Order: sequence, then C-alpha cells, then structure tokens
Amino acid sequence: MTQVVNFSEINCANGKKIAVITLNSPKSLNALGMDMIALIYPKLQQWKTQDDIAAVFLQGEGEKAFCAGGDIVYMYNDIIADKGSYSPGVEKYFTTEYELDHYIHTYNKPFIVWGNGIVMGGGLGLMVGGSHRIVTESSRIAMPEISIGLYPDVGGSYFLNKMPNNCGMFLGLTGASINAADAKYCHLADYFVASESKNALIEQLGQVDWQDSVELNHELLSNLLVTVEQNSISQLPESKLSEHEALIKEITSADNLASIVDGILSVETEDKWFSRAQKSLKSGSPLSASLTFQQIKAGASLSLADCFRMELNLSVKSGKFGEFSEGVRALLIDKDYSPQWSFSSLEAVDKKVIDWFFESKWSQEQHPLVHLGR
Repeated sequence: MTQVVNFSEINCANGKKIAVITLNSPKSLNALGMDMIALIYPKLQQWKTQDDIAAVFLQGEGEKAFCAGGDIVYMYNDIIADKGSYSPGVEKYFTTEYELDHYIHTYNKPFIVWGNGIVMGGGLGLMVGGSHRIVTESSRIAMPEISIGLYPDVGGSYFLNKMPNNCGMFLGLTGASINAADAKYCHLADYFVASESKNALIEQLGQVDWQDSVELNHELLSNLLVTVEQNSISQLPESKLSEHEALIKEITSADNLASIVDGILSVETEDKWFSRAQKSLKSGSPLSASLTFQQIKAGASLSLADCFRMELNLSVKSGKFGEFSEGVRALLIDKDYSPQWSFSSLEAVDKKVIDWFFESKWSQEQHPLVHLGR
C-alpha cells in the first residue's frame, strides 16, 4: 500500500540534514487528507527537537500540483451522512488542518515550500505559513471557495489582510487564479525558481554550512535563495495583480459588499484573467461572498490564532448549513455545475444567517483550538 506522505532526509556536507516531506497522492493532485495531516504533524514535532535537522522541505509528488486543496469529497460524504446536524468528521478535519497550518506558521526552523503547479485552498494553507515559499513558472494559486459555497479559510482571514491595495478582498471574493509573479506581489510567496532548477537547488541546500543557530540558518537559506532566484528571474511571468493594482484598489475601496461586487462586475474589459474573475464572482454563492466580506473585515484586527479559531467556527457551521455540500455536489459529485444556492442574490442574504455563522459554537475556554494561544 502506497504511503500518502513520504518522509526522507538529505544528508548535508557538514553533517546536518534537510528533512523532506512529499505529499504522495498525485492522482488527487495531492489533496490534503486526514491521513496526511496525521502523519505530518508528529513528524514536524519530532524534527523540531532534532539538533541535526537544519530545515524542512515540503513538496508535492508529480509536476501537476503541490496540493490542490483539502479533501472536500470526504467532508461532503460526512455532511450527507449526518443529515444536517453538526458533523463530527468535519469538525475533526478542520480542527486538525488548522492545527497543522498554525504549526507551520510558527515553526522555528527554516521551512521551505516548493509551490509548483496547482496550489489551491488547503494547499495554500500549507504553503503560506512557510518561512521560505518558492513558486515556479507553473504555479497556479487560488482560493476558489466562493464556487463551492465555502469561504477562503486555512488562515485566509489573516493572510488576505496582509496583501497590498485590497488584493485580498478581490481574490477572496472572485477566487481568481494567480501566477508566481502575482504570488510574490501579494506576499503569498518569497522566491521564484524555475522548476528545471529544483534538483540543482536541492544539491545547493546540501552544501550550505548549516549552523546550530536557527536564526543564522534562516539567514543562510535566504541568501542562497536570493542567488538562485537571480538565475531564474527571466522566466518570471507578468503579474496580472500588479497590472490591475490601481483598478482593484479603486473598485474594492467601498465599505459595503454590494458596492464592491457592483464595482468588480461593472468593469468593462477584454482582459481574460479579469473576465474569469468576474465570472466566478457572478456565479458563486452570494452567501459565500457575504461570509468572505465579513471574515476579511473581522480578521483585520485578529491574531493568527484568533483567525483560525474564527474560521473553525465558520467551517463547522458551513458543514451544517448546507451551502458547502451543495457547492461540492454541483462541482465534484454530480458535476452538473448548477448549484442551487440558498440565496439568489446578495440582497436576499439573510443578515440573521450571517450573524449565526459568526456566533461562536463554543465558549472561549471550550474552543477546540484554545491551545493555539493568542
């Protein structure tokens, strides 16, 4: 039986090691399953205490995808089996996923993520917390949750707020796909390295004179990746986000969702990337758009840990409400691509429903992620 995650260690010239994690489910585009999370988390804990492990390198098997998202088919089946009640399987999945994401964000040793190919949803949750996030010419990154009746979770409340010029609001509402240059522009990635240079990079990692100091190892790795990037930079694609920077800032500057959506949809353009963004917003769930807007507004003043706690509540309630399961049904199960959303328009979305989503299911002391700290 094939292991869904492979672990290995690269022996470096000075006796230190690079720990390697490979998501090994290429047929599912390395979708992040519960079984993967259960293997990765304790391994990271182990490596954190090993003095000979200088850094961690996370990658996906195959050339198509780093990780195309969470295992939403598993969650769909769990939701259907629980028939409209709170699904314990959904709560467990999101709890463990967010624990892993938070752990990567706060990991002390250098954490390299090879974000090649498709990086979506739960895959971005794994990638964005890395200390050294690498994208390639084939990177395709998105948080397309509006199309499945969810919202940009896995820390989106936190990292979408760190983007320049309201790009986070635009990407959250449209689910637009971005490339390597876009990812660098909006702070989702740090370095661009051509995919053909991967083996050479790994060889160079093995030659670094790693030290016992974690801080110094971060610096050594950063210096190496700056140099490696210089050899690949001619292959960096053009950034659509920076090209539309002024426009995005202008049309998302309103303080209410209706005006922002009207602003995005009213743009007349022949740009295919922008047109696709408009299309996904227009066909997406009005409830998801409302949740996304509120989530990003609320997340602006929250710590990383509090963002994950808010998102766990939203995700568990998404499992109960039905919009999420309907979106998954239409896109991945029946594949009729005709979801019957709960509300026909933004205006029709019931404010009481939004309020219910943001009312915590747990007291502060009983929250499943209370141990993440502040």
